[in-house]
Amino acid sequence: MDLQALSDFDLVAAHGGFGRAARVSGRSKATLSRRVAELEDSLGVRLIERGSQTLRLTDEGRALHERTHGLLSEITEAGEAVVLGASTPRGRLRVSAPVVFAHVALPRIATRFALAYPEVQLEIVAEDRKVDPIEDGYDLIIRIDPSPDERLVGRRFLNDNRLIVAPPDMPRPSPPADGEGAAVRAVLLSATPPGTLWRISSGADADIVLKPEPILRFSSLLMVRDAVLAGAGAAILPELLVAEDIKAGRLAYWGRHAGPPVEIWALQSSRRLIGAKVRAFLEVVGRTFPEKTFVTPST
Repeated sequence: MDLQALSDFDLVAAHGGFGRAARVSGRSKATLSRRVAELEDSLGVRLIERGSQTLRLTDEGRALHERTHGLLSEITEAGEAVVLGASTPRGRLRVSAPVVFAHVALPRIATRFALAYPEVQLEIVAEDRKVDPIEDGYDLIIRIDPSPDERLVGRRFLNDNRLIVAPPDMPRPSPPADGEGAAVRAVLLSATPPGTLWRISSGADADIVLKPEPILRFSSLLMVRDAVLAGAGAAILPELLVAEDIKAGRLAYWGRHAGPPVEIWALQSSRRLIGAKVRAFLEVVGRTFPEKTFVTPST
């Protein structure tokens, strides 16, 4: 089997068409089409159904793509390691991360990494959508409390807490004598279901229950934080996002929300080797959070 033809087929299959594959690779559509046709002839099967508007993989094409895509990526990485030297990270590194974590923590991490590894072109994309490292072209993805996924491997590198915070001049309500939750003016995420209660962890004693009464809802934690800073009401926000505001007195800390800590994971495709670039990036992340628990940076 011609490895170059197989690589061209993989490129077309991964990008869903000859046009997109040509734009990404800088090669002509005619060349890619010819190479895929040669691969089909050598295998004696049709790999791609070519329509006037769309391209669809045949069952044989889909099976070939699924079984060879990861192997081709590993072959490419192995070749780069031999040519460039496996001990020196070089090339492009793409990382996808949640918006809040990307804005709060990654500029510091990325700067340390860029200064330590100037031969790596680091690109960080801040997005909250669920991405696929292979299809979306990422070397590493960062996720908050990820669900188990057999296609991904990685490690937890940070725990964070959800804190209940409020404007400094907003009085903290006292628990009512009847045991019901104390009503509190609140700013919520759009996805928060009606009737949600907040529980402030109080150690060995019973949790303090608050009943948020929303006056604002936002789709973004950054917007929620800004509204609380402006005096709108109380909110539940990650410590990573509000630690500096609490330290500076811009927000009042009412307590830690009861429940397990937030887990932040770094993941990559299970079909790929951990390359030198990814390993180096994870080492910088590990040095930033040596205890795997968020600590407010010293000023």
